[in-house]
Amino acid sequence: MTGIIQNKNAFLNKIANQLGRAPKTKIERPTWQYQPQDRVLKDATKDDLVAVLQEQCKNIHTNIVLTNTADLPNALQTVVNSFGGRSVITWKDERFTQYGLTNLMSEQWPGDGIDLYTWDEKQAEENIRQAEQANIGITISEMTLAESGTAVLLSDKDKGRSVSFLPENSIILIPKSTIVPRMTQAARWISQKVQNGEQVASCINFITGPSNSADIEMILVVGVHGPIKATYIVIEDQ
Repeated sequence: MTGIIQNKNAFLNKIANQLGRAPKTKIERPTWQYQPQDRVLKDATKDDLVAVLQEQCKNIHTNIVLTNTADLPNALQTVVNSFGGRSVITWKDERFTQYGLTNLMSEQWPGDGIDLYTWDEKQAEENIRQAEQANIGITISEMTLAESGTAVLLSDKDKGRSVSFLPENSIILIPKSTIVPRMTQAARWISQKVQNGEQVASCINFITGPSNSADIEMILVVGVHGPIKATYIVIEDQ
């Protein structure tokens, strides 16, 4: 049911009269003299932001690994082994190929007895079943917020959100070039896409480490409604 605003003009006119001015017919967005949100980590380099991210990961119960594109397969294999291997689900994302992970995923893992499932837009129910049963979900961050340790994931037909939610363990690949100071930059990035008429994902996930909840007596419990463990792999890509 749609609500109806009644006596709107009379109400606003009365307020204007009480304030001793004419009613306003047009509202202009104010230009604020101070923008404190822009000052946080304003002059930080990418290396500075990585250091901030590393420190924040201690607070969000998340392991962080630093590597480069050449060593990424070995770094990823090490993390997968630390989680016990067994089964992995990933997005259907060409960046895995660009990062040189094709042989690891499609050849080495099957040989090691690790089942790999890649998200398939034509298999909706099977995607969910595989995500529920997978030991590890692997995704890639579009933008990463150093201040809070938050990875921004954009869902689409090839990048189901279940990959980061349902498996017991989560691995998020973080290109170093995507790291920004804080939510301020992410909000502007998304807003700019909208203003440019670009297609924006219907589901944008801001993920800060493994699932956490302190709803009951302020006692922190990890893994209540999502992955129990999470690892960020920061890739030197510049």
